[in-house]
Amino acid sequence: MGEDVRTARLAREQALGGSDSATAARPEISASWRRVRAGGLAPGAEPEVAPLSEVEIESRRTASELAPLLPSITASLEPVVDDGLLLVVTDTDGRVLWQRGRTGVRRLADRLGFVAGSAWTEANVGTNAIGTCLVVGEPVHIRGPEHYVESHTRWSCAAAPVHDPWTGRTLGAIDISGPARSVQRSVLALVGVSARLAEAEVRAEHSRALDALRAYAAPVVARMGGRALAVDPAGHIAAVTGFTAPDRLVLPADLSADSTWLPTLGAVSVEPLPGGWLVRLGADTATASDLELDLRGRPVLRVSTPSHSWEHRPSPRHAEILLALIGSPEGRTAAQLAEDLFADATRVVTVRAEMSRLRRTLGSVLEAQPYRIAPAVRATVLLPADGPAIAGSSAPVVSAG
Repeated sequence: MGEDVRTARLAREQALGGSDSATAARPEISASWRRVRAGGLAPGAEPEVAPLSEVEIESRRTASELAPLLPSITASLEPVVDDGLLLVVTDTDGRVLWQRGRTGVRRLADRLGFVAGSAWTEANVGTNAIGTCLVVGEPVHIRGPEHYVESHTRWSCAAAPVHDPWTGRTLGAIDISGPARSVQRSVLALVGVSARLAEAEVRAEHSRALDALRAYAAPVVARMGGRALAVDPAGHIAAVTGFTAPDRLVLPADLSADSTWLPTLGAVSVEPLPGGWLVRLGADTATASDLELDLRGRPVLRVSTPSHSWEHRPSPRHAEILLALIGSPEGRTAAQLAEDLFADATRVVTVRAEMSRLRRTLGSVLEAQPYRIAPAVRATVLLPADGPAIAGSSAPVVSAG
């Protein structure tokens, strides 16, 4: 057995057994190991990383919102590629879409199955920078022995998620990988900066589109009576009249030019505008009576009143939170939700930030102190016939189901 494997096995056993030994893993690593273990992956396993077909890979590349950012990402990290490391860009499912590196490091990656189209989530390959950063939502550095799967302990990596700062959605991840001692922690800062630069490009493009909508919609809204506002497709406010609007609306996935209902505003009528929507408020402020989380495929959230229904596609993280809350009608504290999501009760800041976003989406449907679905709302979950409740999730609340 190699030294890296022995070190990894000892640290893992101590961390999972609650040891306070100085050789125990960093807290973020031991939390990841607990998530992976709860999902049933064994340290000695040979993970399934079968790649997608070339047709599917190309389809995902075309659809990826990171595709237009690829030139700037590549340019910012070209020096580490020149130094012999591997640059990888993935989608939100941890699927490898693009790789850049010299022949030697690509050959080593091939031996691990780390190729275009393979999936590097915690759920299927254990603790790794790509999968773990997509779970925790922040940059992660994984040294060789910190990988959960023993066959990966001769490899190290640093990755950062890329978010759309306009919508809050995760767009994918940027990763630098290589032989265990070649990826030092300093590489993490480079990956993080590259991700932030990519996010700045995304924000600038959205800002230009909102400015164009504002120029068109402001005089239109100003001439209207009653309460109305203009919003971009992500729900950001371009103009408003007659009331104090929230910072942002979360619009349903099936929004059309018709009457609808929003959890934060009640009944509204909607008309298309160039680059957005004109929303007129009505008098009906009926509260929600039913909430349904449909996990039979990509998560869908349906909220209903006696006269209206609203449908929304939550992020995987929000689907995990809702699953935890539906399973605990009495409510969950921030620390309890942190255990549900990360197997780490200390991550309360992350939980509170996510709950703030989710409550802006659902309004009075969610309550705080503790976090729970309002008692007057009937909440149900529709689960898939087989497999995990949320594909690719390593959250303990999903594994426990």
